[in-house]
Amino acid sequence: MSEAVMQRGVVSESGRFDRLGQLDPGREYRLGIMGGTFDPIHLGHLVCAEQAREQFDLAAVIFIPTGQPAWKLDRHVTGSEDRLEMVRLAVAGNPAFDVSRLETDRPGVTYTVDTLAWLRDYYPDNVKLYFITGTDAIIQLFQWRSADRLAKLASFIAASRPGYEPEAALAAHERSAVKFDLHLFEVPALAISSTDLRRRRAAGRSVRYLVPEPVEKFIVDRQLYRS
Repeated sequence: MSEAVMQRGVVSESGRFDRLGQLDPGREYRLGIMGGTFDPIHLGHLVCAEQAREQFDLAAVIFIPTGQPAWKLDRHVTGSEDRLEMVRLAVAGNPAFDVSRLETDRPGVTYTVDTLAWLRDYYPDNVKLYFITGTDAIIQLFQWRSADRLAKLASFIAASRPGYEPEAALAAHERSAVKFDLHLFEVPALAISSTDLRRRRAAGRSVRYLVPEPVEKFIVDRQLYRS
């Protein structure tokens, strides 16, 4: 086993958030979980996570790239190790951020409920889980695997983005039989999407200033998203 693997944390790669809540059980902590394909991660993801951390007083945000995403089995997804490395490069400069291999290393199809259940079992009760996503995903949240169990495992923070009105997410929540602890918040209007970034690369266009500089260099060096 390599030295890097031996030093890896249980939850996050650095391990600095692994003991959150254990040393002072009388204090409540809020842990942000940022899940997604991150194909590639971009500045919109980072702004969303930082705004959520600040607005909801999160002790940390752990980015968990999906391994084999259930909703993308019928399309090409960049290899999990490349996506993990891009996230690692993107979050390296923020001491409140870290990346986790939980879903990258888990065999089979990735389901959020499995990840949140594992995290809920790992952390003590004084650590509250907050799953960060976009309002576009929240509209479909009630159709996710084991939605009723999801609602009991974590609170959900939904960031608004151009083209997706928060009212639609609230209306979907009202119609659903499963009730989530749902919080909506606004982020600066960065109309950036991973889909558009892949299209830009395929067309030979630049993604500079849309992704962190180390991520842009990694994409170019690895020739990712070129047709």
